[in-house]
Amino acid sequence: MAMDPESRKKLQILLLLAIVVAAGRAGYIVYDRYQERKENQKPKQEVALKADYYISPKKLHPYDLKSARELTKQPVWVRAGYYHTYYPYDLAHHKTNFGHEAGTLLPLQKLQIQDVVTDTSPEAPGAKQVLARFELEGKAYVVPIGVEKTGDFKIYSDDIFFVEDPHDLYKHWPSDVWQAINAHEAHPGMNELQTSFALGGAIPEGSGDYGSRTLHYANGGKPISVTFRGDKAVEIKPKALDIMRRG
Repeated sequence: MAMDPESRKKLQILLLLAIVVAAGRAGYIVYDRYQERKENQKPKQEVALKADYYISPKKLHPYDLKSARELTKQPVWVRAGYYHTYYPYDLAHHKTNFGHEAGTLLPLQKLQIQDVVTDTSPEAPGAKQVLARFELEGKAYVVPIGVEKTGDFKIYSDDIFFVEDPHDLYKHWPSDVWQAINAHEAHPGMNELQTSFALGGAIPEGSGDYGSRTLHYANGGKPISVTFRGDKAVEIKPKALDIMRRG
């Protein structure tokens, strides 16, 4: 049976719409698969850098001497190197020689805390220092980790120590990054956190957001300036000591 012109026209319009819909669906599938391949092809280093944000190091939240002594139950690692001063400790008399600075803790230095004690510094007679005691080369030392005044403790050891091995916490970092950190060296491409693990604490130069600024590292008496862009070191150069003092 022959179709009249009006019916033929309607059929042609329906077929055209069906073709357009099918083409659109096919295009969407192709685009979706392209985006999926694009995600899978991102550089592994970028994925590793983002993974840092998901790391949540364990904290002890100490509030008195007893809870602070949880530090003795596992090794600890120094968070900010060249920042915390430690002092000789007389085990026989339970006294700290606050008049003699023995040194500063190194970046990621591993320590075994043997006890947490209190002692009074001549410079702050109104409060007691909370001190973590450890040994180096057979000699006893203490490092301040808080204060105690009339029974009220303020302990900030969670800001000083990791209680989990950073090598395990950040095991997703490439081996060459860890080699640089263990050698206390900054290399191009390292992010701020990695560089702090290598060089210790830093002073910012002017303003700038995290990952996009210049930082000056004392680096144990060998000052280094590192400029970051996109949270990657792009310029590393030595700096004079007087710049660190002015900072």
